[in-house]
Amino acid sequence: MRALASLRGVRLDWVVDPDPARRAEARRVAPRARVVAEAAEAFADPRLDAVVVASPGPTHAAVARAAIRSGKHLLVEKPLAPDAAVARDLVRRAARRGVLLGVGHLLLFHPAVHRLKQICDGGRLGRLLYIHCQRTNLGRIRHDEGALLSLAPHDVSVMVHLFGAWPVGVAARGAVMTQPELEDLVFLVLRFPGGQMGHVHLSWLDPIKVRCVSAVGDRGMAVFDDMASENKLRIVRPRGPKPGVDRVVTPIRVPAREPLREELRAFVQSVRTGEPFATPGADGARVVRVLEAAAASMGQGGCEVRVRIR
Repeated sequence: MRALASLRGVRLDWVVDPDPARRAEARRVAPRARVVAEAAEAFADPRLDAVVVASPGPTHAAVARAAIRSGKHLLVEKPLAPDAAVARDLVRRAARRGVLLGVGHLLLFHPAVHRLKQICDGGRLGRLLYIHCQRTNLGRIRHDEGALLSLAPHDVSVMVHLFGAWPVGVAARGAVMTQPELEDLVFLVLRFPGGQMGHVHLSWLDPIKVRCVSAVGDRGMAVFDDMASENKLRIVRPRGPKPGVDRVVTPIRVPAREPLREELRAFVQSVRTGEPFATPGADGARVVRVLEAAAASMGQGGCEVRVRIR
């Protein structure tokens, strides 16, 4: 609400939330918006152009279907749907209805990730060999989805963006430690065409909050540390007879722009102009397919599962 209401040329007309306390907060933050408990009234408004679906993950598909039926352009938070078949169905429905469907892969709008992509494509790291992502914290443990579906879309989407390719295989091990059925610790290994590798560590049970992406090439490395107060992006190059000790660290200047505002601004621009959105629903469905293969791997004790991207 805050980010949308701050965008020039955007009028925030409706806020939908079934929680009375959240509706009271919405009236404070967006006093000009109509705040209701059910989406049907908002979706029936012919003046409403676009919808942002930021409801709990398991409800994304149902809310998105209703928005599509109403002919509204929509941006759906990750994950797009709980499984790949449902996600692909949403993509088909949006195409038939002629509405824009975007998915909220937020990190692709982070200025540091944008700059990191330029660095990788420009050859400063040489040939990209592997990417390691770490997304850990002590809670908040969710009771509606596990760590895989809740956290991994961020890192899978970043790896695909940096490698410029989708994984062809994934192996995963997870653990259910604090609640029944839903995993709170996951390790993923993704295999990409050409032999590049990706590794992801996801956890709600770590004492330190970490949001880090390390990209390693044959000529240098880059680290994006989103928790750093400054120098969030750095290039590291080995130097001297002891590469593990002697190294040159170069901070990379990154614009101080909020990723959420950048994402919403791009979505609004696509709605206005018809230009393709950077993270379309089809990509959201592909990410869910990768996570589906990872879940299958966890069920098979960590064996690699082939990923078939449609």
